[in-house]
Amino acid sequence: MPKPFRWKKELVLLVALLAFGAVILPFCIYFVGQQVIGEYAPEAGAGDLLRSVWAAAGERSPAAWILIASPYIVISLLRVAGRSWRAHRLESD
Repeated sequence: MPKPFRWKKELVLLVALLAFGAVILPFCIYFVGQQVIGEYAPEAGAGDLLRSVWAAAGERSPAAWILIASPYIVISLLRVAGRSWRAHRLESD
């Protein structure tokens, strides 16, 4: 029997992962990009990238929103895959 859907838990997860995607992830991208590619822009720092992402999100840029939503999307896909795998495993037993 499937578990009932818990809206509060899902909402908390959504807000937490969107906050992570909007604040922490751009900093991670900046620091990894700095090591792999080099400077983001002349005399620009991590805060400048963060402001660029927020500005693009405010302009409804799909790329910015995919970046912000990507942690939630990845976790959701992993949860669905895990449930599917468990269900398939139970059927084969």
